[in-house]
Amino acid sequence: MIWAGSIPSIFILLLLFLLILRFLRKTSVLYILRRWWFTFENHLHVHQSFKIPLYNEHFQENQLYQKILTYLNSLPSVEDSDITNLFSGSKPSEIFLHLDANQTVHDTFLSARVSWTKEKSQRDGRNSALVLRIKKKDKRRIFRQYFQHILTVADDIEQKRKEIKLYLNSGSSDDTSRWRSVPFTHPASFDTVVMDAELKNKVKSDLEQFLKSKQYYHRLGRVWKRSYLLYGASGTGKSSFIAAMARSLCYDVYDIDISKVSDDSDLKTLLLQTTSRSVIVMEDLDRFAGGKSSTGVSLSGVLNFMDGIISCYGEERVMVFTVNEKDQIDEAVMRPGRIDVHIHFPLCDFSTFKVLASSYLGVKDHKLFPQVEEGFQAGARMSPAEIGEIMISNRNSPSRALKTVITALQMNGIGRDERRGQRLSSSGSGRYSGELGQAGGIVCQESVHTMRNLYGLLRLGSRRKEESMDSGPIEKEGPRIQA
Repeated sequence: MIWAGSIPSIFILLLLFLLILRFLRKTSVLYILRRWWFTFENHLHVHQSFKIPLYNEHFQENQLYQKILTYLNSLPSVEDSDITNLFSGSKPSEIFLHLDANQTVHDTFLSARVSWTKEKSQRDGRNSALVLRIKKKDKRRIFRQYFQHILTVADDIEQKRKEIKLYLNSGSSDDTSRWRSVPFTHPASFDTVVMDAELKNKVKSDLEQFLKSKQYYHRLGRVWKRSYLLYGASGTGKSSFIAAMARSLCYDVYDIDISKVSDDSDLKTLLLQTTSRSVIVMEDLDRFAGGKSSTGVSLSGVLNFMDGIISCYGEERVMVFTVNEKDQIDEAVMRPGRIDVHIHFPLCDFSTFKVLASSYLGVKDHKLFPQVEEGFQAGARMSPAEIGEIMISNRNSPSRALKTVITALQMNGIGRDERRGQRLSSSGSGRYSGELGQAGGIVCQESVHTMRNLYGLLRLGSRRKEESMDSGPIEKEGPRIQA
């Protein structure tokens, strides 16, 4: 009877104990107790200390000091410290944490607990130092691995913080450096790139895996680089995709203008002057169709640029080649091992159009969507850049933008029917000969220019109609970047 009566008391005591623990977790009492426990535990072990000064005896800056400080400032324990300095970054929205003088932070690596203290010199007060305190029993087990971990994390942080630059090659071979740089301010990212979601995720995963594969490539005896082929018509987003890759990797971009390259030797020189952690871009690879080029660079020079000995100079590079028609590329270029990933950028279809409408107009559904879908089903083809231009011009009126897209699709469909009739009448039958097939390609190029002229008239008519409807002036648009 007495035991049964004590059961509620035990539950009450247990409940009170849990409530006290929950209260302590939300106050500084538990934090103080933990600090006392760690202090007591440290006294039970023999420690060894290592000092990393800011300057050496010749007052030269110690690069290891900056790497470790970058790593320590990224630790969550810095944010939880009693005193932490806050500094703004290069961007107004960036705020960085920095250790204060004589501040100690703790870190854990492979279950070993270490501490870092930022100390100032007692002599001049300028030559500060970072002091690592580690248990002797843990030193042999984690010391080298821990510092390698610090350097890797610090390099990644610095890479993400650095300002990305765009390098353009000059035409004069007399310059010591042929590259001229400007800040890379292209706003494209993988969030803004219009692409199939599954394909986009695969590309992002491929890039992330590449960044972590240095040891894997070396074990295979291969150069740590990756190459991509982007193919599709103009205006389908290839340039924006390259910008998104560079921003995702935080790599500089080297855009090679082949028209300013004199010969194969000059191309090698340009490659030797690029740096690691960069995206090297060569556009319009189809200019080397049939092994010929209008410039002094030959197809063999391009192949050596891709996978020759000269391409092994430096590592951690991503090479990107673009082309309009993949079928026009020489088979030697497409050999496995030269280009790792092929990505197709198609013309706009209805699913792509809905993504554009959501991004440009904020419209996810509209009563005019069925008419737009009919236009695509009828065979009309427009690039995402062309449709994006229409939406930008009419961004204040989604209905007007969609009506303009429908009209442009109808004009495109009429143009395609006329071109089909011209080719049939010129051949005299429903079949194409080899010569007429090639001529048809020329006709198709001419019709593209015709479509652009009709598209310009369409925009002009739309603006005049807008002027007659609105009393206010038409807003002037700034320069637009077309992918």
